[in-house]
Amino acid sequence: MKLDGRRMSDNISDRRGERMSMAGGGLSLLRLLAILPGGIKTKLIGLAVVAAVVVATQGTSGLSGLLGLSGPQTEQRQYQGTPEEQELYEFSAQILAGTEDVWTELFERMGKRYIPPKMVIYKDAVQSGCGNATSSTGPFYCSADQTVYIDLSFFMNMKRQIGADGDFAYAYVIAHEVGHHVQYLLGDLDRIHEKMASASEKESNRLSVRLELQADFYAGIWAYHDNRIFSSLEDGDIDEGLDAARKIGDDYLQKKARGYTVPDSFNHGTSSQRSRWLKLGAHSGDLSLGDTFTPEYSSL
Repeated sequence: MKLDGRRMSDNISDRRGERMSMAGGGLSLLRLLAILPGGIKTKLIGLAVVAAVVVATQGTSGLSGLLGLSGPQTEQRQYQGTPEEQELYEFSAQILAGTEDVWTELFERMGKRYIPPKMVIYKDAVQSGCGNATSSTGPFYCSADQTVYIDLSFFMNMKRQIGADGDFAYAYVIAHEVGHHVQYLLGDLDRIHEKMASASEKESNRLSVRLELQADFYAGIWAYHDNRIFSSLEDGDIDEGLDAARKIGDDYLQKKARGYTVPDSFNHGTSSQRSRWLKLGAHSGDLSLGDTFTPEYSSL
């Protein structure tokens, strides 16, 4: 991607110097959503690529983040990152700024006001508005505080653990999480979480897939319009994103970890679904094509 001279977002909080003890047990997110009362004030949706490998290995289903149940103990220290980390920090700030510019324009076209999400960069563990999380959770969006959370080591692990690499692949991760924020602002995140809370596990998973595929589509929408405004894409960039989307498909990850798949446990979408919806957004730039909620599930 061509990012030279691009501004960096100031909606970022660097909390890598925080050290937090994660006391207490945890609940899987879908189980937590299932027991929360109507309204569901606390929501957590994440891409969780590396965590998905762990989930598949352990044979469990549902979203992969774990939330601590008791209050953490935090300590603030001076943090000195590596040159690679600093480069990823600045890259993340530039991509977040790009999402701010694109979605502000697209919301204006809809007659709405875009309120950008915050981003927290953390190391190892973090306390969010949705509870406590560790880096194994993967990047996630918390609507309770309208914040995207990322441990930068996740990007390094993408190449090492699933073979997905490249600046646009990393940008796709950020744009996907911002896509969940767009869903929140448009009311879809709350609406679908309400349905998930009272649905069967199989149907909850399918609703989760619909959310994730739309977030993939929104990531593609961002790429299309970012390139239109800033001429940011280079040859091969979209292919990097599509390769990452295929390698975080539930079927790909489960087969890699277990040697077989359990389709009813899919909660992010298959490789073909994820790459298809990302590609649709990136090639069309047309928001009206992003309805993943009304089509038959088999046609997604």
